[in-house]
Amino acid sequence: MKTFIAWVQGFAAAIGGPGLFIIAFLDSSFVSLPQANDLLVVTMVIQRPELMPYYAFMATAGSVAGCLALYVIARRGGDALLRRRLKGGRVERATETIRRHGVLALIVPALLPPPSPFKLFVLLAAASGMRVIPFALSIAAARGARYLAIGLLSVWYGRQAVAYLEAHGRTVALWVVGLIAAGVVIWLAVRLRRRGDTALTSAG
Repeated sequence: MKTFIAWVQGFAAAIGGPGLFIIAFLDSSFVSLPQANDLLVVTMVIQRPELMPYYAFMATAGSVAGCLALYVIARRGGDALLRRRLKGGRVERATETIRRHGVLALIVPALLPPPSPFKLFVLLAAASGMRVIPFALSIAAARGARYLAIGLLSVWYGRQAVAYLEAHGRTVALWVVGLIAAGVVIWLAVRLRRRGDTALTSAG
């Protein structure tokens, strides 16, 4: 298996952006390739810094496609798989958490690096009935932010980014999560304020 993974990574690195798409698709769907895509993004950006947005986009697109593949499987019978992984009433409690918190319950694990059980949250989102468009947009926003952050680190720090990512990957992810959460809180506050202003205007 390790030989196959090494071959896939080498092949992906050789063909550039499409290789990132393939690795991200596999890692987000049927094969676990911990941090392979992150390190490939770093390596490719170091070689071609001007293509950083393209590499981040291809990694994000592959991840979204892989998650959609899992989503389809879960909608067609993933409940049995979930019940094998979550015993007792945990499936019901977990799906209820997804329903209650919506896309945020999917965005946070999508931002975190391994060993975060991200695929489990993908299955739970599908089992909870989350609609496909919010699902895909959540993955795209989270993974896009993650790969852009990794790409920027690679542009700024070059080869040092590889060691930094290996040593502090979770810290970087948590900073990104915090920034997105802060953005969501600000957006909700502005939205609620506008609703309040509209209500006062209507009442007046």
